[in-house]
Amino acid sequence: MQLSFPIAPFQARGPLSSQLLTALSLPANDSGSSLGGFIVATAEALARCTDIVNDDDLQLSLFLLYGLHYGDVVQSDAAWEWHPTTIVARVAIEQALESTLRATVPQPPLPASSQDAVARALYSLTIDDQGPSLSRYLARKATAEQAVEFIVHRSIYTLKEADPHSWAIPRLTGRAKAALIEIQADEYGGGRPERMHSSLFADTMHGLGLDTRFGGYVDQVPALVLASFNMMSLFGLNRRLRGAIVGHLAAFEMTSAIPSRLYGDGFRRLGFSETITRYFDEHIEADAVHEQIAARDLAGALAEDDPLTLPDIMFGAAACLAMDGWVAERLLASWQSGRSSLRSPLPESTGRPLAGTAVAS
Repeated sequence: MQLSFPIAPFQARGPLSSQLLTALSLPANDSGSSLGGFIVATAEALARCTDIVNDDDLQLSLFLLYGLHYGDVVQSDAAWEWHPTTIVARVAIEQALESTLRATVPQPPLPASSQDAVARALYSLTIDDQGPSLSRYLARKATAEQAVEFIVHRSIYTLKEADPHSWAIPRLTGRAKAALIEIQADEYGGGRPERMHSSLFADTMHGLGLDTRFGGYVDQVPALVLASFNMMSLFGLNRRLRGAIVGHLAAFEMTSAIPSRLYGDGFRRLGFSETITRYFDEHIEADAVHEQIAARDLAGALAEDDPLTLPDIMFGAAACLAMDGWVAERLLASWQSGRSSLRSPLPESTGRPLAGTAVAS
């Protein structure tokens, strides 16, 4: 029986994540020494925090704690997943994150709790979104280095694509559950592993010479990118927030098809082949269909069958748009000032297309 694991290859971003990384390499039954005082330390870190969305130590710690439920973020004793200390710490951090999001993200007007009214409200919300367009920048202006950085940031979610939203399946019933499963079946490739959207994205990364392991670039991305993924995990793992994860998925699907076309166009402009663009091209058609299902059959049906979820459906959709906007602002501000958007540079060989992935000149 293995009694210890290698410390996860992530750089600690403060005392909280440092203690957690070390503890997760040790047996959970030795938590008295490895995580002693961790709950108090978490409370103290939260008390000091002035911007949890951009707090490196808290967001990395929450990412690691959620990673225990996903299973392949860190190698660790499986008993850590439901250990009282990790659960109490996770709940404390996620409650602070949720409170900040609710205070920061404007709550859109609530429509009537009917399928048609909710679908119309979601379409209005996504169409009116005036956040910065990362996809237009990539299509028209981004350098090859910036395009690769975009893929690195995107990998934190997309190598897990569908998983955060799939937590909602057992939390829904009836029409909404059937609609979610219909969307997720496509996300998971219709039973074909090589067609899973996460696998298609891994192909893009491989073609760019990038590490395709989930979490391979945790050290390179800012807290805000971790917060984007943590927000999805927060919504998906808490049954009381099932409306929020449904709203998040609806907004995500409804704002994906056109940006996917632009992302694909950007990589083609930079000389990359279909091997690199296949992931984005797949989403042009798939998400055009998914947005109809997500708006009416998923979000609309849930609100109609369970009106109490309506405020969270709209909150989840607004939070998705807000977080995407914050990330886009961060990346664009870096690139437009001539700086990398990453916390640390990638190896020089990264981003050079492998044989067969560049368009012949």
